[in-house]
Amino acid sequence: MRGRLLLALSLLSSGVGGAAHAGPDSEVPSSFDPDHGFGAHVTLDYDFSYRHSVIERETIDGTATPGQDPTQLRREFIFSSQRHTIVPKIELGIFHDVWIYGALPYVLTDSRQLEFDQQQTPCTFTGTEPACVNRANSSTIADGLLPMTGFDAHDPTVGFTDPSSALIFRGPDRSGLDQIYLGLGWAPMNQRRDDTKPTWKLGAELRLAVGKVAKLDRTMPSRENGVGEGVDEIRLWTTFARKRGWAEPYVELSWQAPIGHTKDSPFNDPGFGARRTDKQQEASVRAGFEAIAVDNQVDHERFSLDFSGVAAAHFEGRAYSEMWEVFAFAGDAAGGGPLVLDADPTQSGVQALSHPGVSNVENYLELGGRLSARAEIGSRVHLAAFGQFRGETQHIISFTDAGVDLPTCTANTTTGCEDESNEVVNPGTAEVNPLHVPIIDLVGHRYRSVGAMTFDIGAELQILF
Repeated sequence: MRGRLLLALSLLSSGVGGAAHAGPDSEVPSSFDPDHGFGAHVTLDYDFSYRHSVIERETIDGTATPGQDPTQLRREFIFSSQRHTIVPKIELGIFHDVWIYGALPYVLTDSRQLEFDQQQTPCTFTGTEPACVNRANSSTIADGLLPMTGFDAHDPTVGFTDPSSALIFRGPDRSGLDQIYLGLGWAPMNQRRDDTKPTWKLGAELRLAVGKVAKLDRTMPSRENGVGEGVDEIRLWTTFARKRGWAEPYVELSWQAPIGHTKDSPFNDPGFGARRTDKQQEASVRAGFEAIAVDNQVDHERFSLDFSGVAAAHFEGRAYSEMWEVFAFAGDAAGGGPLVLDADPTQSGVQALSHPGVSNVENYLELGGRLSARAEIGSRVHLAAFGQFRGETQHIISFTDAGVDLPTCTANTTTGCEDESNEVVNPGTAEVNPLHVPIIDLVGHRYRSVGAMTFDIGAELQILF
């Protein structure tokens, strides 16, 4: 970790220079121009994020015919989380419209909790289809994923003793780094140089995993308080922006994918029949416009409102879902829970392996909107404040495959050998996926995230040299 961090920081050393008067998508930290030597942008962002979602679970009615009748969905939990993050960032011009940049997103605090879903009125707990959930009718407790007292990281030996309390799970408070961002940008077109063309930027960004990986220790929760995922990723992006009178419309396209893992990452491939073990990929488009109310270029005074929308596609893969800490709790090998894995399915008995908590998550779409207020104070200082919301389409958050059916070679009098497949994952063979646990991954037992909403507010200070 220390070596990666020192390597990343060493790539960011350089100088300072001049600034452009434009919106953020038109600013280019260029260097070696006729009017100045080095260009640099130094930014400090703060973001508060609140997430809320309903967790449902599939259930199969006792009269249903497997494979024919549809599964039923029952509300199980209300999930909520809060995260405070600061992001120092520096962009350094290294040539004519070419720059490097780096950022250190540091999580000040991150907390999560689950409550039984008791939002319906009237709130009934009995009958064939109860409106609300408590300890008596929760399928999660019935399956042994949580004890009757739940789990409270603030008091792990006691939990929640009040039987009327809806709060059933509270994770440890977390903080720290996940990744460090290092990037290279280039502007093939720059509106500052030619006002008949838009500002077009291209960039590639490497996100190196340097932080402590997020895990759960059920006996001493404060010991495992990391926020990292142990995943190195690459992000490719491009933006277009063009000032037209009082408005400056813009669009950004990006794609992000994992390219490697640290040795303790929960996304490492356990081998055998495991498939799709990588973190989810993401592709997004952001579009909007900046409405400029004041634009005094002589005194470098500018005030604007920025309206934008975003659409992001999250592709099937593994992720830290709303239930990851519960899965890790129930899969602790030392505790002998129902989600404990078998590290080697080809050996007799169970080679106990703790469940990492991350699970396979279905494709889903994220849509959102953002409103920002921006101000320039002189030629060097930019200020911004923003509010944002994002909503997600409902998606399954636990459906790891049982494994993969491998062809076998059998004797044939004509060819000598042929591959055959029986379309079944055979127990006790290398076809078995060690990450598969029927109690949460089979149809009729899976968990689903519904109505997930994330709200963000934040502020930004930027100084241009």
